[in-house]
Amino acid sequence: MLDIEDLHVNVGDKEVLHGINLHIGEGETHVLMGPNGSGKTTLLMALMGFSSYNVTKGKILFKGEDVTAMHADERSKRGIGMLFQRPPTISGLKLGKLLTAISRDKTLDIPNLATSVHMGGFLERDINKGFSGGEIKRSEVLQLMIQNPEFVMLDEPESGVDLENISLIGNAIGTLLEKEKRIMTRAKSGLVITHTGFILDYLDADQGHVMCDGMIKCHGNPREILKDIKQRGYKECLECRHS
Repeated sequence: MLDIEDLHVNVGDKEVLHGINLHIGEGETHVLMGPNGSGKTTLLMALMGFSSYNVTKGKILFKGEDVTAMHADERSKRGIGMLFQRPPTISGLKLGKLLTAISRDKTLDIPNLATSVHMGGFLERDINKGFSGGEIKRSEVLQLMIQNPEFVMLDEPESGVDLENISLIGNAIGTLLEKEKRIMTRAKSGLVITHTGFILDYLDADQGHVMCDGMIKCHGNPREILKDIKQRGYKECLECRHS
């Protein structure tokens, strides 16, 4: 589904990612962990194609196609979607209007899907205006459900969310990533950034990675990696036993 080859990314004049290599197969969900400022969000932004994240070296291949030079809208049309950690408030644009605009399947019952994530009463409200943390994340998940991407990127989906909303969001994301199916029959793949690991209760991730100083230092079972981090911290990843 996704191949990242020797990816170097600058933000402004500073190189933030230094030679990232990653392969995510069809039907797989990978989890990315790491300390604040290690480059995790930069990686997702670069994969999505935002112009402030300048790829200076390397390639991004999506389903065998080189998308490195494509704009974000072109990548979205090809099936890449993203849940943001801190999405903006958009005054003057109703959530329902946005959902209608981004839907590739015009037969979708948008009000029913909105109700399934407790967002039925928000369709006539400006996007994220006055929303709580949980409401913002539910709105983001709903947008992904409507967009229905083949490759889903999630930047800390449990951040700022209470336990009740984590359960609702986690189950919705699990459905989006087709976790009820056997891996060989799934058409969806994902890359998830997490600090707490709570989302692992709903995703059953296939592979875990740790990023430090703009490089992926560690690979392995995501629950084992999370356990090591809780016990020893990220310093162990500089010479990680999972490498």
